[in-house]
Amino acid sequence: MMLFLYIWQGLLTVLALGLAVMLVALARQIGVLHERLAPLGNQEAKPGLDVGQIVPRLVLHTLQGQPFVVGDTLPAGAKQLLLFVAAECPVCKRVIPIARQVAAERGLDLIFVGDGPEPELKSMVAARPEMQGVPLITGVELALVLQINRMPAMVLLDERGIILAKDLVNTRRQIEGLLGNVTATPPQGLTDTGAMSHAAV
Repeated sequence: MMLFLYIWQGLLTVLALGLAVMLVALARQIGVLHERLAPLGNQEAKPGLDVGQIVPRLVLHTLQGQPFVVGDTLPAGAKQLLLFVAAECPVCKRVIPIARQVAAERGLDLIFVGDGPEPELKSMVAARPEMQGVPLITGVELALVLQINRMPAMVLLDERGIILAKDLVNTRRQIEGLLGNVTATPPQGLTDTGAMSHAAV
C-alpha cells in the first residue's frame, strides 16, 4: 500500500512539473504572438526612412524568382503602394482585400512585401484569391531600410521613390486616413516611361 502511495505521489510530482514547464512555454509563445500579431491602433512605425525621404533603388525578387525594382523612377504621376504582410499575421489577411480595393479605386500600383519563409508565403497567396495577380516581393532589405518591425504596415511612394505616407494599418478607415486624398495621375503617354527596369544590377 505504501509503495503504491509513493508511486502515485511521484507520478503527481512529475505531472505537476511537466504542466509547469508547459505553462511557462505557452506564456512565452502567447507573449510573442501578442507582440507581433495583435491588432494595432494608430501607431507610428519605428524610426527609419520617413515621409519626404527617398527610398534607395533596391532590386528584390518575386516569389517566382523574377527581379523586381523598388525605388526606381516610375511614369509621371504613378504611385506605388507597398503593403508589408506575413503568412502568420491574421490582421494582414483582413487588411489585404481592403488594401487591394482602395488601391484599385485610387489607381495605385499595389505591391505586397512578404515577411517569412517563401513556402509559407506561396501557400498564403495560393489560398487567398485577393492576393493573386498582385506582385509579392521578398527580401529583408526593404523592411530594414524602412524599419518595418510590425505588420501590416503600409508605405506609399511617388514616381521618384519619395515616401508620401507610412504607418501601421488594420482597418479601411486607417488606410484611407493614411492615404488622404492621394490618387495616381494617369500617364499622358508612353514616351520616356522607361518601363520600370526589372533587371538585376
